[in-house]
Amino acid sequence: MRIGPIQKKFLILLFGHLSMGFCYSYGQRAKVLREMDKEWERVNEESLRQAIQGLYKNRLIDIKESADGKVVIKLQDQGREKVLSYKLDEMEIPKAKRWDGKWRMVLFDIPDNKKKARESLRLHLKRLGFYQYQKSVFIYPCECKNEIDFLVEFHKIRPYVRQLIISEMDNDFHLRKIFQKLIA
Repeated sequence: MRIGPIQKKFLILLFGHLSMGFCYSYGQRAKVLREMDKEWERVNEESLRQAIQGLYKNRLIDIKESADGKVVIKLQDQGREKVLSYKLDEMEIPKAKRWDGKWRMVLFDIPDNKKKARESLRLHLKRLGFYQYQKSVFIYPCECKNEIDFLVEFHKIRPYVRQLIISEMDNDFHLRKIFQKLIA
């Protein structure tokens, strides 16, 4: 049987107060209270980590390949179901009619046991036209959340990839030169 966070907290309170009954001095009681506090925080951190992992795992609903070679991924996105469908090698990011002045940054720290997924993600980002800012940091000027979500779910690397939208950067001029055709 798995013990949940509420049960763990109850046991900490129960055994902590039981232990205090066997203490003869204020110093011993204070030590028991400090240990109870540490355990309480560990349970909070563990619960938070498990909740976050659950969100990552529960986001993907279904993944299938259609007859025309497209991969169709169904996601749960902020309470709504979202369907993404792409041919992986033909995926493109649509050019915006007008640049919104924001940069899209994709950061990842994918472990070695998922090296193929990491290299595939890096290859796809380059093929899509992203600028490699650092080894695991890529930048693009247009909306691309769906395409990144698709790649992340396809490779099952959600816990290791972050997407940021940046409105200001110190080397903006350099990036504007690189993407001048997209942001003109």
